[in-house]
Amino acid sequence: MSQQTCSADQLAQLFGPNTTNAQAAATLICDQFAAVGRNFTDAGYAIDNTYLLFSAYLVFSMQLGFAMLCAGSVRAKNTMNIMLTNVLDAAAGGIFYYLFGFAFAFGSPSNGFIGKHYFGLTDLHSDNLDYSNFLYQWAFAIAAAGITSGSIAERTQFVAYLIYSSFLTGFVYPVVSHWFWSPDGWASAFNVGNLLFSTGVIDFAGSGVVHMVGGVAGLWGALIEGPRIGRFDHAGRAVALRGHSASLVVLGTFMLWFGWYGFNPGSFNKILVPYGSGNKYGQWSAVGRTAVTTTLAGSTAALTTLFGKRLISGHWNVTDVCNGLLGGFAAITAGCSVVEPWAAIVCGFVASLVLIACNKLAEKVRFDDPLEAAQLHGGCGAWGVIFTALFAKKEYVFEVYRGESRPYGLFMGGGGKLLAAHVIQILVIVGWVSATMGPLFWGLKKLKLLRISAEDELAGMDLTRHGGFAYAYEDDETHRHGIQLRKVEPNASTPTTDGGL
Repeated sequence: MSQQTCSADQLAQLFGPNTTNAQAAATLICDQFAAVGRNFTDAGYAIDNTYLLFSAYLVFSMQLGFAMLCAGSVRAKNTMNIMLTNVLDAAAGGIFYYLFGFAFAFGSPSNGFIGKHYFGLTDLHSDNLDYSNFLYQWAFAIAAAGITSGSIAERTQFVAYLIYSSFLTGFVYPVVSHWFWSPDGWASAFNVGNLLFSTGVIDFAGSGVVHMVGGVAGLWGALIEGPRIGRFDHAGRAVALRGHSASLVVLGTFMLWFGWYGFNPGSFNKILVPYGSGNKYGQWSAVGRTAVTTTLAGSTAALTTLFGKRLISGHWNVTDVCNGLLGGFAAITAGCSVVEPWAAIVCGFVASLVLIACNKLAEKVRFDDPLEAAQLHGGCGAWGVIFTALFAKKEYVFEVYRGESRPYGLFMGGGGKLLAAHVIQILVIVGWVSATMGPLFWGLKKLKLLRISAEDELAGMDLTRHGGFAYAYEDDETHRHGIQLRKVEPNASTPTTDGGL
């Protein structure tokens, strides 16, 4: 916010010749005005900080959404396992993002590849960063880890979750967020002194940074592990292994929808930013527009999936609709702040088709992802990156990214530079995550730390690894007489699957 200045010398001249000690009076008045100005400045910082903290709480609430969605999408015998992994993502991610991740992502000044300050939040306070920024970015980091956990559900050893989650939130994801979100990043739209193709990458809330990172990591995990036992028959045809609770899926979807209003609008970080003096239009208006585009993209994708899957399968499937809705959200996340509401409808419509196509391809190549996370977040996230480069509006880009001469969407008359930058973003994210997470999962497999034994997979990890089932049935003989638990060695035999790498 701009602050007016008061000059005691100039003010004293206006009092006239009959004023006693005009200079002292003018100084007193200016001091009072200065104090009021400082109070307004402090209030502005408090409002923006409160807005960011509230957004962080909303994004963190998405962990509950992920937990419910994952629990409903797996079979009942693995419910406790998948719920525990969601808790682990948040807890391990909190420690490793505190120690390393935030520094690698936003430690400034630094080079274009990786940050190098604020390890353990040391000397964090600056004009642009505070503890609220850490909390908000941590919530994003654990969201990426949560995406990956869905891809490898129902067949992964617990120690593998711990290792990959720590590595992803502590190193892999922070490096990507540094590239595209840090003012020092080599492809960041905020790196005004060295913009890629004079524009940088406009990935406002992370279709690429968050969703593609989590989706590509999940892709490699699921590929290297191979499909679940029984997912494909001997002829290679897909066999549905449906989750046990559509109710939990719907509950999780609505929790994620709610949290997305912190994910996308909250990515402004500040709300008290006027775009012009003396009018009601400012960043608070852009925040509202971002919430609208988010809503429209998800809603359109949900309806498109509803009717599209009805034509394909002949059923009205609530689980498919929920995934379609989330696919629309993942796609609009990159351009939510710089596109018109009508463009968000286009985004959601295409995102639904991308998800359906990716799922068809996954079945063809015998790829098994219990939550469709790689297809949803990876495929729809990539579409969102391209969509932004096509539909970003000139006025909105200038307002959000503070520039008067910057490329914008190709279809909006802005040329192809933004599209070129976004194609590079997709390529480097796929390359970086593949080069880091692929070898990690491969190493875990070679060490026999990745996949559980076939016996445990058939019995369910709740029984063999977590002390019992998530649901207690009083008429169940095994529950009534107790359950015999056994020690499971970490190098238990790994089932052989045709789809594993």
